[in-house]
Amino acid sequence: MFEWLTRRFVKNADDTESPAVRTAYGTFASIVCIACNTVLCIAKGAVGAAAGSVAIVADALNNLSDASSNIISLLGFKLASKPPDAEHPYGHGRFEYLSGLAVAVLILVIGVELVRSSFDKITHPEPVEFSMALVAVLAMSIVVKLWMAAFNKSLGTRISSNTLLATAADSRNDVIATSAVLACTLIAEFGGVNLDGWAGLAVGAFIVVSGIELVRDTVDPLLGKAPDPAFVKHIYDKIVAYPGVLDTHDLIVHDYGPGRRFASAHVEMAAEMDPLKSHDVIDNIEEAFRTEENLLLVLHYDPIVTSDSAVGDLRRWIAENIRRIDARLTIHDLRIVPGPTHTNVIFDVLRPADLELSDDELAERVSEIVKEHRPDAACKITVDDSYASSK
Repeated sequence: MFEWLTRRFVKNADDTESPAVRTAYGTFASIVCIACNTVLCIAKGAVGAAAGSVAIVADALNNLSDASSNIISLLGFKLASKPPDAEHPYGHGRFEYLSGLAVAVLILVIGVELVRSSFDKITHPEPVEFSMALVAVLAMSIVVKLWMAAFNKSLGTRISSNTLLATAADSRNDVIATSAVLACTLIAEFGGVNLDGWAGLAVGAFIVVSGIELVRDTVDPLLGKAPDPAFVKHIYDKIVAYPGVLDTHDLIVHDYGPGRRFASAHVEMAAEMDPLKSHDVIDNIEEAFRTEENLLLVLHYDPIVTSDSAVGDLRRWIAENIRRIDARLTIHDLRIVPGPTHTNVIFDVLRPADLELSDDELAERVSEIVKEHRPDAACKITVDDSYASSK
């Protein structure tokens, strides 16, 4: 069913890498969710007010907040689709993240207000008027929200949209909240125990927790969250698969919104290879990522001496033995400069972000290990931060 809907309402639905198609998906999903949430809000609000149930009114307000968040998401998709301009050369893709942050704040405000009103209901309880219409509208809400959860998850997975996946999770959470309200209503009618205020409190608290989680999820990409390890590995594997590439390191990925990623990396190639051929390979790699991955990748050429076996042997020995410090440590750009009294061993060490050692402490530890193998070594070590782990 979802496949039929997307092909009917989203033009070129299979071209999910296109910003225009992503916007069409987001617009379609937002309009469907706005309509569903508005209908649920009106139906539950009317029945909840007639029955005097703060829990059902709270659930209706939750649907209103969902509709409001869908409107903000719709605006976010629209603004994110604006092309780059002189003031924003990387485009406007982060509007999608900003819209998610606005939704999170709105959810938090409504959740806090629902908690406050539920406390009043607990301290001043009032009977809830039971009716089959009340049960019917809550049951309808559960069915509709289940469908919306599956709908948004399907579209969100298809275009890799955290916004739609978050909307799917929110719909799933609404199913849980509405089921709790329905259960409390039935308990009050057939068990004689009024849990209406407590149910409203639980729904309000649930909304607050969801809002906090959504704030975290939307703030992360704005602050520069590390790229998905699977995506990093994919970039690494694709680069090193090209002929002449020995290794790659110092990968940095910048996220300017879904489908708007930029990256840079260093590529190690044999110094003995014709530099024009090396440059041609690098150009081909960059072009392949641009056309096939919609990723603007800039590569830096690192020439590596491969004809000197001593350099290669030392590089492999150091790379293997520094793992005694941390298994994730790697080295690159190693050079040897012999002298009459000592040998300069120059290289970079790539450190994980969570390594407890300081840069100076790490360099000293690595230097001590190198001297186990080369007592005459005078190490000149540059410690690089790992912005993305490719191994």
